[in-house]
Amino acid sequence: MQAQFLSGGGLDAYRAADTGARMSNHGTAMCRVALTSAADVYAKAGAMVAYDGFLQYEPVPQSLRRALGEWASGERSPLLRWTGDGTLYLADLGADVLNVQLAEESLSVNGAHLLAMDATLGCAVEKVRGPALLAGTGLYNVTVTGSGWVSVTSRGVPVVLDCSETETFVDPDALVAWTTGLEVRTRRTVKVGSLIGRGSGEAMQLGFRGHGFVVVQPSEDTGDRLKIRG
Repeated sequence: MQAQFLSGGGLDAYRAADTGARMSNHGTAMCRVALTSAADVYAKAGAMVAYDGFLQYEPVPQSLRRALGEWASGERSPLLRWTGDGTLYLADLGADVLNVQLAEESLSVNGAHLLAMDATLGCAVEKVRGPALLAGTGLYNVTVTGSGWVSVTSRGVPVVLDCSETETFVDPDALVAWTTGLEVRTRRTVKVGSLIGRGSGEAMQLGFRGHGFVVVQPSEDTGDRLKIRG
């Protein structure tokens, strides 16, 4: 009776499918993580929407909390460690999900957009190098390094831009992630609003150049930017 119900009324198209990948999309706004007892995952606290199998979660180890510094120094850790055998489904308020497989590479991610990462990956909170950014507060990202999977979110369908052919400029509030090793610089331009008596008069972009890519969301969500007092 249950199988007949699931296959009727068009519901069968929404059933979860095993892709064989460690992290995969179910639709555009949900990440499906295949967990085994030999491969734990760190996931954003509060991001779990469902799971099956024998899974459990716990706070991240103290060693990781120290590596993440002030981002993880509050009463509630931004990440949880999931262990066991089963399937974990993650989402973040309907945001689009992008899964990236690293092969001895590094990815710098806006901390608010980090949905999940393999526990075998190393990570640390680092300040973006270059001139002072964002009104002197500095720009901090979570740098993930090694071989494994990372899942990030975007407020809308993201675009992945190749920086190897030409320098690419991005609004910091629309920036989700980028491959490390890129040359990063700031650029200021006159805001259109200043021409009609409104606005601060200038806007700042980050310029990226080198072998790698940047992930940009179609939203300038200033509340997403991870800031830490320096």
